[in-house]
Amino acid sequence: MLLSASRLIDIPVMSLQTGGQLARTKLPLIDPRNLTILAYELAGPLLNEQPSFLRISDVRELSNLGLIVDSSDEFIGLDDVIKIKEVYEFQFDVLGKTVVDEKKHRLGKVTGYSLEPETFTIIQLNVKRPLLKSFTDTELIIHRSQIVEVDDTTITIQNDEREHAPVQRAAQAYTNPFRGSAQPETIKSSQSSSS
Repeated sequence: MLLSASRLIDIPVMSLQTGGQLARTKLPLIDPRNLTILAYELAGPLLNEQPSFLRISDVRELSNLGLIVDSSDEFIGLDDVIKIKEVYEFQFDVLGKTVVDEKKHRLGKVTGYSLEPETFTIIQLNVKRPLLKSFTDTELIIHRSQIVEVDDTTITIQNDEREHAPVQRAAQAYTNPFRGSAQPETIKSSQSSSS
């Protein structure tokens, strides 16, 4: 089951040791090389260092209470782990990136993403279409298998639909609440009604 990444922003970080809240998540630290969340930057009055981070590998559980950790000993500073510092210096954020295909056709901008909660790997990108194209498709859902390249400003996806799943239209993911059944509507022609 995929989880919307926005649900993990500003949630409590709870301690198994004390049973209380230690901090709140602030921003994800995303590695652009593999689109995986390595850690969350934290906010709160009990933090010893600014910025402080919670590595995903130190999270015991993700529950309805928030992220569960053993204790505040799990929090690290910017200089404690070389990889965390390296990714932090990228200042990479998926949100707002322009999405283009390999022919450099602009498909839209990333407005959200979903991740796999066991590994915190980004699986799908929600892409808002440009104004002129939004009349037919308001949003696209791009699977990570379609991503060819990620740079500072752009995410490039492949055009070849034969090798990977095609871009899904987000509108297909919704059902019409006013329709009584999930059956497709049938249109009767005047010829079939007269016979």
